[in-house]
Amino acid sequence: MNATELKNKFIATKNYEPTDLNELLDFARQLYLRSEMTISEYRDITRELELAGACKPAEKNEYVGL
Repeated sequence: MNATELKNKFIATKNYEPTDLNELLDFARQLYLRSEMTISEYRDITRELELAGACKPAEKNEYVGL
């Protein structure tokens, strides 16, 4: 899965476009935790999104709703 496929899945699931790359990164994490994405896919998409400018929260409290 690449960033474009992830974005399309995001739109199909949530019925709106992601506001930024961090939202896609969070969505990828959710897919991985629900076993809808392999660890290899998750690492690849995380790397791709981070190279494009996404960033993981610096503190665990920044994950809202978990």
